[in-house]
This record gives sequence, C-alpha cells and structure tokens, in this order.
Amino acid sequence: GEMSFHLEFPVFLVLFSFRFYAGICSALRLTVPSHTIHGIEGQPLHLTVDYNFNTTASEIQIIWLFEKPQSIPKYLLSSVNQSVVPDLEYKHKFTLIPPNASLMINPLHVTDEGNYIVKVNVHGNGTISANQKIQVTVDVPVTKPVVQIEPSSGVVEYVGNMTLTCTVGKGTRVGYQWMKNGKPMHASSSYTFSSNNDTLLIVPVMKEDIGNYSCLATNPVSAMESEIIAPTIFYGPYGLTVNSDKGLKVGEVFTVDIGEAILFDCSADSNPPNTYSWIQRADNTTHVIKYGPHLEVVSEKVAQTTVDYMCCAYNNVTGKRDETHFTVIITSVGLEKLAQKGKSLSSLAVITGISLFLILSMSLLFLWKRYRPHKGRPGADYRKAQTFSGHENAMDDFGIYEFIAFPDPAGVPTVPSQSGSGSDFGQGQDLHSTVYEVIQHIPEQQEDHQE
Repeated sequence: GEMSFHLEFPVFLVLFSFRFYAGICSALRLTVPSHTIHGIEGQPLHLTVDYNFNTTASEIQIIWLFEKPQSIPKYLLSSVNQSVVPDLEYKHKFTLIPPNASLMINPLHVTDEGNYIVKVNVHGNGTISANQKIQVTVDVPVTKPVVQIEPSSGVVEYVGNMTLTCTVGKGTRVGYQWMKNGKPMHASSSYTFSSNNDTLLIVPVMKEDIGNYSCLATNPVSAMESEIIAPTIFYGPYGLTVNSDKGLKVGEVFTVDIGEAILFDCSADSNPPNTYSWIQRADNTTHVIKYGPHLEVVSEKVAQTTVDYMCCAYNNVTGKRDETHFTVIITSVGLEKLAQKGKSLSSLAVITGISLFLILSMSLLFLWKRYRPHKGRPGADYRKAQTFSGHENAMDDFGIYEFIAFPDPAGVPTVPSQSGSGSDFGQGQDLHSTVYEVIQHIPEQQEDHQE
C-alpha cells in the first residue's frame, strides 16, 4: 500500500506540469505517426514517438500515462535519462528504452483500449515540455462469415419473402456489407436491412433477385467475405416461343415442303422447367397429340394443307401457364425451293413483284389494242356525220368491235386478220372473246334521229 501511494502521488504532479507546459513547449517538438491506432488482441503494439529540441539538456524525462473515458489517468512508467521506473503492476507488459520515447505493449488485450499520454521534459538552463495523446482501439479479427437463407427450400416469385442472415464466429465491432454479383447492395423498395446490416429482407421476391449473394464482414483490423450463395426462386413461364429446324417462318406461320419432316421446339424461361403439351386444332375441336418440348410433323402424313397447332407450357410450382398458337402450311417443293434460293423473300418483296408484273401486262395490252385494233364496220347501217376529233371521218369509227386473244405455238397473243361478226370465227368459238358496239348519237332536237 505504501508503494502504491508513492506511485500515485507523482501522477498528480505530472498532470499539473502536463497542463502547465502545454502552451509553452515550442522549443521541444514531439510527434506521433497517428493519433488513433488499431491494435489486435493478443498481438504486440508499438506506439511510435519522436521528439527533438534545440537546447542543451542535462536530463530528459519521459512519462507514459493511461486513461479510460471518465477515469483518472494511471501511471505506467517513466524514465530519467537511461533509468526506467515502471509501475510494478505493469512491469512485464510495457517496455520503454530511453532515450527513445516509444512504448511497446505486449501482449495487447481488450482491456488495454483507451488513451495513452506521453510527456517529455527536457531540463537544461530551464525545463521545456511537450506531450501527445494516442487513442488505441483493440479488436478481435473477424472469422469467415456464414450466410443462411430462409426459406432454404426456395421462394415463389411475387408470393414469398426471403431472409438472408450473416453471422461470424469471432470478431469485435463487426460491420456488414451485402454483395450481389460482386457489387454492394443498398436499401430499396424491395431490400430492407437490419440496424447492424447483418440481415437482409427481400419483399417481394422477383425473378430479378436471382444472383450470387455474399456477405462482407469487417472491423478496424480485418475483413472476410462469405462463400457465394444463390437463392432458389421459382418463376415463369416467360417468353414462350416455337421454332423449327426447317421450313420458312413468317410470323406464326411455318411453310414446309410436301414430304418433309419438320421438328418443332417449344421453349420458355421458367424455374423449375416447364411441362409442355402440343395441341392440334381441327374442325373446331382440339386434342393433345404429344407431351414434351419437341414435336415432329411429317407433312405427307397430314391430311390438310393447313394445320393449326398450339404449344402449352405449365410450371407446376408457380401454377402459371402460357400458350402460343402457330400454323403449318404444306406447299409444293418448287415454292419452297424458290423461297430458299431467294433467301426467304419477304412478303413485301413478293407483293412488289406481282404488282410490277400486272402493271407491265396492262401496259402491253393497251399498246396492242391501240395500234392493232380489230374492227367490224357495217357501213350501210350508219350515216356519215361531221367529226370534231382528230380523225378525218368519224363515221369510220362506228360499228361492231370484237376482241379475241389466244396463244399461238410461240406463246404470243394474236388476233384474226379480218373483222366481222361472231360467225366469221367459228373455229375459235371455244376461246374467250368480247364484243363491243360503238354507235352514233344525234341530239334529240334534230329531226333525223338514229340509234
């Protein structure tokens, strides 16, 4: 008890001189690398201190004190020149090697966390002093965190919620950061974090929440990341489509050659995988023809040239289904080969070609009719009349006209060389012909009216 009294009494004297000289120690420079140092429990910690002065010194005194918040500082040890006087309670814990003012703490424990005060007095012609304070934190490194998901069996999209919890076996002052696909996650309308961030709640669960999740646990002296975990989310079916290995597809219509076997594939994005059924529609009735994602249709075995099908996808976990309709047209080999050689010409290109063909045909027909007309003119039944057209005599234009077209062996349309009534062409009666009659009209006010 007497030793304790003598050790504590100088502490008050040191504190008094510490405060007195704080503002007048410009001649003595005392520096530390950082005012906050993070230490690891069980490991040594070195508090580095440097000082220099520009005066002649006969004595150099170094004093180390320790204080916790709202407590009286404790004396640890001190030295005068080369002589060290430790507190016997901490004799084997703290080491000072003067004139170096640095302090070694070995080993470091959580109870050693607090403020360490170093004071240096230099005595020569007078006494100058300087001091510094270093805050020391002591932490236990974190162990590798473990992530757990509830429910572990999986969640149905838009129906269930999902909770992820991150735990560490050891560690002090642990902070948590959730990662998704390697990127930090932040609070949103779907993501809610607990107060210390160790729990992530996802409400509601959606397909977009599928990914690789991990938890990063950190403290001032360590950082560890958990293993990646991928939650199970049930969804779908989405984006149902039907494709084939052959034929020409335009929208939802597949055109195939007679005699070809075409394989259809039905697919949709879903978890778990869908169950598929193929339905054929005929005579306003439907019936299932096959189960599974693939359907083979042999065109020569199909009685109709146009067949309607439907593929249905069903997810037995989400309870959702989807269906798509398509039509198969059985065509000749020539048309299909033409479509293949034309690299699947678009419907617009086909329409354009047909339009050009019709315009050209009508133009040729007009020119042929204009310059090679076939006329029949019974002149006795018509009177001559003055014409105001470009013709010399309009009377020549009245009469019976018959248009006959038939192909000769060369494939070029021809007309008879002479005009006349329908009886003159007995040998062409089985061909298509059109008869026109052009008559003269005289105004009613004239006495001589002829129809």
